[in-house]
Parts: sequence; structure tokens; C-alpha cells
Amino acid sequence: MNFIGSIQVVLFFVFYLVIFALAAWALVDCLTRPAAAFTSAGKRTRTFWIWVLVAATVVSFLSIPIPGVYLGFPSFLALLAAAAAIVYLVDVRPAVAPYSRRRGGGRGPQRGGW
Repeated sequence: MNFIGSIQVVLFFVFYLVIFALAAWALVDCLTRPAAAFTSAGKRTRTFWIWVLVAATVVSFLSIPIPGVYLGFPSFLALLAAAAAIVYLVDVRPAVAPYSRRRGGGRGPQRGGW
């Protein structure tokens, strides 16, 4: 393998590792949120998001390329896993955060001010 090929292998490994970390972070965050916060925020249920993120985490883990080993798993599915994690982190997480006990004491959205 030439030098450029070695760099590509390392970059692909890092890329898929970042996708796995993103999916795992989204899953852990979802597991720490109360179920009532999801319905209060008008989002899909916590159970729905847990299953989506579990699938995303498993797919992204299986997609990590091990240098010299080909498992036959279609690694492009990791992009779908990344999309699911990003949707959760960018859309659902900020909507659920005000209803979480960690922020705002579970009293609903806080309206700033003095």
C-alpha cells in the first residue's frame, strides 16, 4: 500500500469512528432525558428515539473499517446513522432540554429575564 492509500485508510477509520461517537453520544443523551419531556416538547416518544439511536449506534459500530479486515457490512449505512444522530442532536435535544430536570427543574420552558 502506498502512502496516499495509508492516509485514506486512517481518514476513513477516523471518519467512521466520529460517526460512532456521535451516535453513542446521542443515545446516552436520549437515555438521560425524562420520557414526559418528549411529549411535552411535541416530539416523537422517547422509546421511538431510543430505538432509532440504538440502531444508529449498532450500524455505525459495524461500519467502522478495520484495516486489513473486510466484514462485508455496507459501510454507507453509517451515513444514515449519522443523519439520525444529527437530527436528534440538532432538533429533538434542544426542544426537550427545557423540560428536562437537569435544566429548568422540569417546570417547562424558561422565558429568560430577571
